[in-house]
Amino acid sequence: QVQLVESGGGLAQAGGSLTLSCALSGGFFSTRAMGWYRQAPGSQRELVARISKDGTTNYADSVKARFIISGDFARSTVNLQMNSLKPEDTDVYVCFQDPTYSSVILWGQGTQVTVSS
Repeated sequence: QVQLVESGGGLAQAGGSLTLSCALSGGFFSTRAMGWYRQAPGSQRELVARISKDGTTNYADSVKARFIISGDFARSTVNLQMNSLKPEDTDVYVCFQDPTYSSVILWGQGTQVTVSS
C-alpha cells in the first residue's frame, strides 16, 4: 500500500518552531518535486513550499524567510522546518510528491499545525 506518511505536526507557541516530515511508504517512485500545501477556512489552497529534484525551492510570500524546505529524493522524503511560527500559520498541512513518470500526484492525509498566541 503506497502512501505518504506525515509527521511532526502539533502545537507550538508563537515564535516557536516545528518540523514536518513526509516520507513515501509501501513502495518506491522517483519524484521530481515535493512539498506542502495548506488551506485556511474559507480560503483557497495555498502552496506553502516546494522543492524540485535539482534543489530549486519555492515559498509562499507569507512564509518566506521563516520556513525552510529540504528533500532527500533518494529516500522520497521531504522536510519543512517552520521557524518563527505565527498564529496565522495554524492550518492543516498536506504533503505532496510529484512522481517523475506518472501524472498522478501523491497526497498525504494532512497533519494539523496549531500555533498559540
